[in-house]
Amino acid sequence: MLIIADSRMPAAARDKIAGLGEVLWLDPQPTVYPGIASHPDIFFCQLGKSLICSPMIPNRWRERLLQHQVDLIDGSRAPGNSYPSSARYNAVITNDLFVHNNSISDEVLTALAADKTLVNVNQGYTRCNLFPLTNSVFITSDRGIEKVLLKHGKTVVFINPVQVVLPGHKHGFIGGCFGKDDHQLVFCGSLDALAVGDLIRQHAEVAGLRIISLFDGPPTDTGSIFFVGE
Repeated sequence: MLIIADSRMPAAARDKIAGLGEVLWLDPQPTVYPGIASHPDIFFCQLGKSLICSPMIPNRWRERLLQHQVDLIDGSRAPGNSYPSSARYNAVITNDLFVHNNSISDEVLTALAADKTLVNVNQGYTRCNLFPLTNSVFITSDRGIEKVLLKHGKTVVFINPVQVVLPGHKHGFIGGCFGKDDHQLVFCGSLDALAVGDLIRQHAEVAGLRIISLFDGPPTDTGSIFFVGE
């Protein structure tokens, strides 16, 4: 399995995640603004075992992903330099839902997720703000997303985004702090820094997920952590 992560995450987190497996470290790309220039969820979107990507990802990224037998699907357009075009791939796709601002979704995402229930939200940075702990339990830092998912019968844990660090910005978003595979939940920071940290632990335990905190510090938005391939 290959882990996709931001090369600019805190040094202690880099060391910890490198111990979990082989890592594809994303270096900053000039096509988007600096704060998100190496965030995985700007260039990739997970759909089951497949990974939909910007057609303009560097060849070195593409080669590593294909070496790990990742089902890599090119989107139609690269992320733009400013919002909302920077958020074309920043969607959340679960077994039953496609959650995004559908007015900015890349056309390939929309087509491939056609069998899902479309959940349209105002927040284009959906994956930054939303983490699907399971198919029924979600963590978000956006009240609008929370409201919509509650209407769909989902359990939603809200976290105020001011608790999340994103260098160069007033704050980050909670979804960008998380990643998971079938057995473990990875968090860039300490859950003890969150008022609802124990609630997240409870949901993770019910889901059978072992929690790994990457460093003992504040929740840090690194644009999500993806586990992909064989």
